[in-house]
Parts: sequence; C-alpha cells; structure tokens
Amino acid sequence: MNYFAVWTIYKQEMARTKRTLFQSVVSPVISTCLYFVVFGSAIGSRITEIDGVSYGAFIVPGLIMLSLLTQSVTNASFGIYFPKFIGTIYEVLSAPISFFEIVLGYVGTAATKAMFLAMIILATAHLFVPLEIAHPFWMLLFMVLTALTFSLLGFIIGIWADNFEKLQVIPLLIITPLAFLGGTFYSISMLPPVWQTVSLFNPVVYLVSGFRWSFYEIADVSVGVSLAMVGLFLGLCLAIVWWIFRTGYQIKS
Repeated sequence: MNYFAVWTIYKQEMARTKRTLFQSVVSPVISTCLYFVVFGSAIGSRITEIDGVSYGAFIVPGLIMLSLLTQSVTNASFGIYFPKFIGTIYEVLSAPISFFEIVLGYVGTAATKAMFLAMIILATAHLFVPLEIAHPFWMLLFMVLTALTFSLLGFIIGIWADNFEKLQVIPLLIITPLAFLGGTFYSISMLPPVWQTVSLFNPVVYLVSGFRWSFYEIADVSVGVSLAMVGLFLGLCLAIVWWIFRTGYQIKS
C-alpha cells in the first residue's frame, strides 16, 4: 500500500474544499436550514407527530441522509472528472500506484467531505429541534457505509461523464428525486398500500429508514434489510469500479 500516494490525492482534494468553502459547506447548510424552516414550520404545524416523534425531529435523519447522498455523489464525481477534463488524470495513471489506491484517495476524500457536512447539519439541527440518538454506533455505521457507497457511485459517474452536462444528469434527475421520494419528509406507512409497495423499489427508502431507526428506533423496513441493501449496493459499485479499471473504460481512451 502506497500510503504517501493516497495521502497526496486526499490532501489535494481536501485543499480544493478550502478554496470553495462557501459552495462546499456553507451553501448546503443554508439549504438544509431552509428545509427546517419551510417543512418544519409549514408542514409541522399540520403534522404534529409521526410515530410519537415531533415532525421537526422526524425529518432530521432524512435531511442528513439527503445531504449525505447528494454531497457524496457530487464531490466524488467532480473530483475524478476534473483531472480527466484538464488531462492530469494521465499523470495519476502513470504514477507507481495501484487502481485501488487511486480509488481510495478520491472516494475517501469525497466520503470525508460528505460526513463532515452531515455532522455540521446534525449540530445545526440541535438549534431547531431537540434530538435523541438512540444508537450512535449504528448512526455512524450507516453514515460511513452510505458515504462510501455513494462516493463510489459518484466516482463511476465522473468516469462515465465526458462533459459537465452528463456530470449533473444522474444526480439531478435520478438521485435527488429518489431521495425526496424515499421517506425523507414522511413515513411510507402514511401512503396508500399500492404506493407503499412501489416505494420499496426505491433504494433510498432503506437508507433513510435504517438511519432514522438509529435515532428514534422507528423504521419503515427492518434494520437488517436496510443494512443488506446498503451492502448490496456497495458491492455493486465496487464491482463496476473494478470493471472500469480492468477495461480502461473512459480512462485510457
């Protein structure tokens, strides 16, 4: 393991965050605060509680997961796409480091940024609603697995994209809608039976449900199923990344 190479990639990507601090940190936090104000006040005045939890507190895990998903994908996709765009990716590929170390550097940085932002949002949420975390270990586990999984997905998107428009297509048209329809602001038990069944085909439902359970011990699906789905998605992303470097897809061409 070439730790120096991994650390170099990690340090370089983290330095970029400092140069774009407002876009990387401040802007997502402000957006989340607006969600608290709009949904917590407007809808919270009509829906006081869900499963014994105040509505304002109920949406906190969903909002954190929403930010975690989007930031993981965005950071990882841009992190690997930009070296492709300016041509410096070939310097990385020609360096004496393995594909695993390249992925570890870029994906590790994206996951770190996303988790750091999630922690800031969690701390900010305390200013709006009282929070309880019933299972801190499981909360951190879900955060780490989700950040790694969607950072890998973002890495794949960054490799696949050959222009900035493609870089935004999947996050905007697929991931964000799935996150909003994945129980971020509601429990799927509130939906009609048919739509409850349809919602179970949304992978984000399992992420939000498991993460919310770590806070309040309430979930739309069992925690074991949630972990299994995260593990399945993580394995799928790892397999695709392995195939990309094995074939050189969109890298060596």
